[in-house]
Amino acid sequence: MSLHVKTFTVGPLQENSYVVYRHGGSAAMIIDPGDEPDRIMDFVRQNGLDVKYIVCTHAHFDHVGALPELREQTGAKIVIHEDEREVYTAAQDMGAFMGYQIDRLPEPDLYVKEGDIIRMDDISFKVLHTPGHSPGSLCLYGEGILFSGDTVFAGSIGRTDFPGGSLEKMKESFRRIISLPEETRILSGHGPETTVGVEKRENFFMHEL
Repeated sequence: MSLHVKTFTVGPLQENSYVVYRHGGSAAMIIDPGDEPDRIMDFVRQNGLDVKYIVCTHAHFDHVGALPELREQTGAKIVIHEDEREVYTAAQDMGAFMGYQIDRLPEPDLYVKEGDIIRMDDISFKVLHTPGHSPGSLCLYGEGILFSGDTVFAGSIGRTDFPGGSLEKMKESFRRIISLPEETRILSGHGPETTVGVEKRENFFMHEL
């Protein structure tokens, strides 16, 4: 059964939220539910999906705004990197500072680190710790796909000037990503899909390494 990824571009910042599942299967994972939980839940229900995990590539407000409602409706385990705890705790305040209101976030259920594997039935994704945009930014890698959060975009990278950001760590994380097979699909937190090969040739950040 092939892997299916449904993309929802949500909220004022046009953030990409993903639902990952197998055709013909029920186990699912939601990645970066930033906003519009009703749209995401409608899809989950219509496809008879059982959401096992809600994974946050990082905890900035535009990636976690729909967490409270989706957690309540699915009972799924919330997953963040162990170095992202402080950012997660501050997400509500960061949103308010930027002019957005989000509800208080539920406690995470699972803290992951580099090399951990997130499994649901026969679907497996490896956790890559990719700090730079935030201390606990992570990517999920598997099935020829990299969910990159705000680490790498098509032609660009995530900001490094937020609290906990680091240009030097971003360089290290970017090098890791472009070392993956060139055919790897990159599904990022904002903007269109790309590939590792395209980013090696066209991403402006290649000139900064």
